[in-house]
Amino acid sequence: MPDGKLHAVSAWDRTILRAALLDSLRKLDPRVTARNPVMLVVAAGAVVTTAGWLADLRPGATGAEPAWFTLSVALWLWFTVLFSNFAEALAEGRGKAQAAALRGLRRETVARRKTNGREEEVPASSLRKGDVVVVEAGELIPGDGEVVDGIASVDESAVTGESAPVIRESGGDRSAVTGGTRVLSDRIVVRITSDPGGAFLDRMIALVEGARRQKTPNEIALEVLLCGMTIIFLVVCVTLVPFGLYSGVRFSTTAIAALLVCLIPTTIGALLSAIGIAGMDRLVRKNVIPTSGRAVEAAGDVDIMLLDKTGTITFGNRQAVALVPAPGVSEKYLAVAAQLASLTDETPEGRSIVLLAKERFGLRADPELVGGRLADISFVAFSAQTRISGVDLPGARVRKGAADAIRGWCAAEGNPVPPQLEGAVETIARSGGTPLLVARDGRAIGVVHLKDVVKGGIKERFARFRAMGLQTIMITGDNTLTAAAIAAEAGVDDFLAEATPEMKLAFIRAEQAKGKLVAMTGDGTNDAPALAQADVAIAMSTGTQAAREAGNMVDLDSDPTKLLEVVEVGKQLLMTRGCLTTFSIANDVAKYFAILPAMLLPAFPEIAPLNVMALSSSRSAILAAVIFNALIIVALIPLALRGVRYRPLGAAALLRRSLLVYGLGGMVTPFVGIKVVDMLLAALGLT
Repeated sequence: MPDGKLHAVSAWDRTILRAALLDSLRKLDPRVTARNPVMLVVAAGAVVTTAGWLADLRPGATGAEPAWFTLSVALWLWFTVLFSNFAEALAEGRGKAQAAALRGLRRETVARRKTNGREEEVPASSLRKGDVVVVEAGELIPGDGEVVDGIASVDESAVTGESAPVIRESGGDRSAVTGGTRVLSDRIVVRITSDPGGAFLDRMIALVEGARRQKTPNEIALEVLLCGMTIIFLVVCVTLVPFGLYSGVRFSTTAIAALLVCLIPTTIGALLSAIGIAGMDRLVRKNVIPTSGRAVEAAGDVDIMLLDKTGTITFGNRQAVALVPAPGVSEKYLAVAAQLASLTDETPEGRSIVLLAKERFGLRADPELVGGRLADISFVAFSAQTRISGVDLPGARVRKGAADAIRGWCAAEGNPVPPQLEGAVETIARSGGTPLLVARDGRAIGVVHLKDVVKGGIKERFARFRAMGLQTIMITGDNTLTAAAIAAEAGVDDFLAEATPEMKLAFIRAEQAKGKLVAMTGDGTNDAPALAQADVAIAMSTGTQAAREAGNMVDLDSDPTKLLEVVEVGKQLLMTRGCLTTFSIANDVAKYFAILPAMLLPAFPEIAPLNVMALSSSRSAILAAVIFNALIIVALIPLALRGVRYRPLGAAALLRRSLLVYGLGGMVTPFVGIKVVDMLLAALGLT
């Protein structure tokens, strides 16, 4: 992992497969099996049939079923448990491989701890929360912390994968540093914010490895449903024994155990844990570290997404997109003047004006085009106080800046701004843009239209979410007029203009009071209260310690648009679980009609029309069903790990599709699969 990214690790890697096979055997421990009630019943059936087979081996013993049949059923029941363990171990294997790569980032370093004004060298592992350390250029930061003094350039590629260094300084929202990253320049003093084992990298390893994964509410609810179904089928199978005795049919313990395992929802019971682990893994591969599976699941249930305008919906830097010259002034003349006035303006807006003049007219800042000379040029630098930049030439004075600032400069020269340009300024402002006036020698000569460019494809993406019933709300500090224009262009459902941290928090609480789940991103200390309140809160890794602790996910790429991908992963997780549950239950219904007619046909010939599969014998029917029940788990492991293909559809459309593909498919597949296995058994003489 040379670039620090949590790259995808193939589940079919030989090393992972070998480890998963061994882990599937270790998970036969009853204490582990007991965590999955459905598979516990299967394991109990395997134990009972194995004991029955051993009893049949005693001299003179006459079992209700042939020994080969009992052994075959017992083995395939054990295989069912092992295949379930293998699915979970395979999902965990990818996480363990990524965790091993993360462990490679940890290095034992020596820290320079400040104690009573003196510096002492101590092992980084001995640092405690509250310790203060000094880190200089070329040294590794020994632990997670906050810069309390100084400013430095830091290489965080080991954690984020981003090769460009970042600035870390005391105060503000860029003070958090991560252990294991390297200071490239200057000197900083860092206050450690975590005890050993609690650092960001340690938490990443634990979460990626799945050591702290807890069952989510939806998983628990589904398990309760599966347990209820298991109890119902257990009662059904137990009552078959007295029913058979009354009817003159003796059902063996082996047959009842096999029937029970085939009827209970073993497919989803075997894959449920793997689906949850794989969902977390898909997020990790996007460089987002969730603190729990609950956060991933909540992302799939989100109703409202709060999206910061800057960086998420727009590129964040206003760009020059058009020039509006005054009457009698050519657009090229305005472009030259604006370009010259922007040469010392290092803001993104100033650079975009220079680029626009170059791209549209091929200009390279020629002062002679505005009546000046190359010699004796004096630049007026842009400042936040004046909001004006420009250039003084022997033959001309050119200025560019905020409309009110240039208006004041022109008024001081006795030249009011022409009505045509005032109208252009108002039109640009109303459309959500920013107008900059350009003037020469105290006379306004045109307007530059700056626009916060909306990211390509974002409107279509919001349309997909709208189709799924999600509401997108843009948060911005802009005024209502500007916010409304950008919101309309981006296609969001609503916006929150002139937003403050208090407004964000109040909005989230109000929506949650209506029963809705809210997702948002943030990186500053002022975002921490809202992040802590939101149901899905993605903190940027470059943000403050307070923001990272308040969120329930951390984005290592510090990309606000990841919120959209996180919601998609959450939706995919819920879709996968729902589709495979539908398939499993449909499977059970089909197996019910496949097995019972074959078992009851000798005693009740009248039910012959129900024996649509015409299986070779009752033993063949039971064994074929048990074999199919085990193999279908293996067949569905890739789908459980990969996830059902995400489709931005509404709930009703998704339900129809799930019932058609996985419900109907779950009904048909057992009939085909069991019949094929029955034919193979008949060919082998195992009937």
